[in-house]
Amino acid sequence: MGIFEVFDDFQQSVNANPQQVQIARHRRAKFREGLLSAPNVAEVVDSGSLARSTQLAPIHDVDLIAVFEPDNDSEWGQDGPSSSDALDTVHDLVRTTLADPGGSHSELVRLAKPRNRAVKCFVDNPDAEHPFTVDVMPALRNQDGTLLLPSKREQRWTTANPEFLIRRVQEQQDTWREYRSMVRVLKHWRKNCGTSVKSLVMEALALDYLPLQTNRPNALRQFFVAASYNVLGGVRDPAGFCGEIQPNLDLSALQQALSDAGDKSTLAIEASGRGDDIAAQWHWKSVFGEDFPTPPRKSPVPAVAAPPIRDAPQGAR
Repeated sequence: MGIFEVFDDFQQSVNANPQQVQIARHRRAKFREGLLSAPNVAEVVDSGSLARSTQLAPIHDVDLIAVFEPDNDSEWGQDGPSSSDALDTVHDLVRTTLADPGGSHSELVRLAKPRNRAVKCFVDNPDAEHPFTVDVMPALRNQDGTLLLPSKREQRWTTANPEFLIRRVQEQQDTWREYRSMVRVLKHWRKNCGTSVKSLVMEALALDYLPLQTNRPNALRQFFVAASYNVLGGVRDPAGFCGEIQPNLDLSALQQALSDAGDKSTLAIEASGRGDDIAAQWHWKSVFGEDFPTPPRKSPVPAVAAPPIRDAPQGAR
């Protein structure tokens, strides 16, 4: 089996099951229907990885934003308790339209709990190991198209543009049909990279450093090398509104993990160039761990050579 077929197999273990995606989208549609039944809800915006089609298996959550009509008599959008009021409004709306039992539109939600920015709605048993949830965030639409989002903890509203990332991911996918697949692979990699990294961090890094219109192994190698050169500068909201995505991120640890992955993937590319797909597969397995397919026959794990000498990556930003 060639290395591209191996990546095909690996991708299947990373991608969410199509039936899971269908169920998640069906539940999302039911939520949209219930939320839009309220006369003061102007629109419901899809958000999160499902909206960007960068979700991993298994799917445990869906994100939605309920954009409310502006009300001149309301204090929404102002600092103070209005953030908490907005979350309570969403909670009551979900309970009226989607509660199980008794929802007027669908009977889906077993428990709804207001959190800092959203109401977490448990569709499955809340005591399950990985219950399926839908996070519904209230918002107001600014005149420039951005959204004003509440924070109960900080008692203030902040501007954000989650739709920006959705558009950018679609643009990248239109340019290179493997883009979303490789973002999922990178989000899978971060689970075992040795430090805690939010999946949104990997999506932001992919926007800057994942090259387009090349083959998958080469794209990954170039990403790891370029990202390792630049990550110490921090990873910020691609839309430019929310600052650091993960303020407590150990950038040094992530930089080292990216650099190690770059060295190993370079060895894999070199092995493929020699026609040694078995060695290449072992090297890729050392990058992605046990979930990456093991070579089909017994062969010694290649010794890890000294890291190759590299020039600064081309196109790094």
